[in-house]
Amino acid sequence: MLVKIIPELGLFALIMALGLAFIQALAPLAGVTLRRPLWMAFAEPMAWGQFAFLLVAYASLTASFLLDDFSVSYVANNSNSMLPWYYKLTAVWGGHEGSVLLWSLILSGWGFAVSLFSRNLPRDMLARVLGVMGMVSTGFLLFILITSSPFERLLPGVPQDGADLNPLLQDVGLIFHPPMLYMGYVGFSVAFAFAIAALLGGRLDAAWTRWVRPWTNIAWAFLTMGIALGSWWAYYELGWGGWWFWDPVENASFLPWLTGTALIHSLAVTEKRGTFKSWTALLAIFTFSLSLLGTFLVRSGVLTSVHAFANDPSRGIFILALLGFTVGASLLIFALRAPRMSGNVGFGWLSRDALLLINNILLVVMTVTVLLGTVYPLILDALGLGKISVGPPYFNTLFVPLTVLLCAFMGLGPVARWKQMAGRELMRRLLWSGIAALIMAAAVPFIYGGEWNAAVALGLVMALWVVLALIRDLFDKTRHASSPLAGLRKLSLAHWGMVVGHLGMAITIVGVAMVSNYAIERNVRLAVGERVEIGGYSFTMTDLSERRGPNFLADTATLEVARDGQHVTTLRPEKRLYIARGQPMTDVALRPGLLQDIYVALGEDLGDGAWAMRIQIKPFVRWLWLGALLMATGGLLAVADRRYRRQRSVPADSTLLREVHT
Repeated sequence: MLVKIIPELGLFALIMALGLAFIQALAPLAGVTLRRPLWMAFAEPMAWGQFAFLLVAYASLTASFLLDDFSVSYVANNSNSMLPWYYKLTAVWGGHEGSVLLWSLILSGWGFAVSLFSRNLPRDMLARVLGVMGMVSTGFLLFILITSSPFERLLPGVPQDGADLNPLLQDVGLIFHPPMLYMGYVGFSVAFAFAIAALLGGRLDAAWTRWVRPWTNIAWAFLTMGIALGSWWAYYELGWGGWWFWDPVENASFLPWLTGTALIHSLAVTEKRGTFKSWTALLAIFTFSLSLLGTFLVRSGVLTSVHAFANDPSRGIFILALLGFTVGASLLIFALRAPRMSGNVGFGWLSRDALLLINNILLVVMTVTVLLGTVYPLILDALGLGKISVGPPYFNTLFVPLTVLLCAFMGLGPVARWKQMAGRELMRRLLWSGIAALIMAAAVPFIYGGEWNAAVALGLVMALWVVLALIRDLFDKTRHASSPLAGLRKLSLAHWGMVVGHLGMAITIVGVAMVSNYAIERNVRLAVGERVEIGGYSFTMTDLSERRGPNFLADTATLEVARDGQHVTTLRPEKRLYIARGQPMTDVALRPGLLQDIYVALGEDLGDGAWAMRIQIKPFVRWLWLGALLMATGGLLAVADRRYRRQRSVPADSTLLREVHT
């Protein structure tokens, strides 16, 4: 009997979560306004209860998938009895309704975490933060219940079996990619809530930045890993060997990453120097707004992409209205409150403050560049002014020069001093680093490729400039210590986070430059016993067989790969046919390596035992994801800094504080 009512239990939990989110949105904010401490105290239990009920709702939907309850429409459309159990778990967020439920669950989880780990916040500040998060939760829970309930029944016509999960999503990468991405997307709601709370409370000072920095760094680290996992998934799952195509949905996640990167740097300046107060709050608003814009683009049906969910227009209108309300209300609060809280702290134009400001401006310009290229074709189409396609040539032409400028200032920032610095001293510190970067960057293309390649040299000089500047900074900070090791140990974890994050950026740039210019790709025709030479390797097809998977049939080719007569590896690419959907898929074969990948995708059957194949040699492609991993690690290292573990409370309004204690 319990099994039969699991979907109803999930729906009831969703309704309860909405009620608690509504109370969380209203009672604490009203309590602060009317000076009612008891109302303010509603914030934390409501956040806990909302999280608990959403856990029940999510567990109910998961149980429906594991039990093959095809009376639930969402399960019938996204699962199948032959689907392996671990893909049934990922199918929970494999479609629109489940992914929005996961979005709401993660949002409530962030609110629960804030209520647990921000006990030192002034009571009125915590009430405002959780109240703002409650408002966002209310909007999304209304969206789920009104337009996107995952618990709708197919009664009485229950299908015998489900339509199966999209084969593109039946992959280990999709077990981790969406949750990581959503943790980043939704995590910026905390920075947004803190910014709005600080504006409402008149506290755009170093204290609020110290509270919000750990949450922002964690969200940024999750988003970085989520984007990297999506790139990795596209690389091997789609069969074309690409890692980024400026797809509109890829751009939707990249936009908040760019402004989020600007935000974590701006927070550092505000905490250290008390400058950029209003700018930092505005970046927090923009970053979360771009996360909501990404949600709209993916779930409104306005985009056609392997990443997007095509849906009815009512859903898009609801999300657009939620986006408009959030952006409009937050910008109105900013316009009314920010001018009263501007600081008077000055700095010279040759200082770390100024360099970080320039980096912020460049990141915002890059954001605008990507945003225009993504939404401008949609706006033209919506206005009936024709259809245009904006692809990689536009983005690469504008983005590469901006990235070069960004890296130039990234190298200057760590060695510059706060407030003011002499130009001669800055030049003295970085002169030899710049010369060494130019020499090494010029030499590597000759050594690796045997000829000059300007694009590779430019990428390498950017990366080396960043790395050598970091080394110079570490040298300056440790040269007066009793030993280099002792000096390194004295550096804070926040500083090490900066070093590791910038190093990750440099490694990613090397990967982009090398794989974009030195990759080798050939489309060939092979039959059993035939051989082809590509990139110094010989590929011999030795076997062609068939096999049955849990929910698919596959043709498998066996290729022996050798170099200079020595066996290197055996690769087995497959062409699969998923039974329930009748949909063909390519399962590529990879031989990964730190310096290069060997990549084979099986194409179409050409008859007479011959098959089309795409064979690629991808140099340094792993450095893309290694760099992203280091960037995310840098963000987490900064969070672990002891000054964020020992935050002290800044008193709230004294009268209100006495009322709370009473």
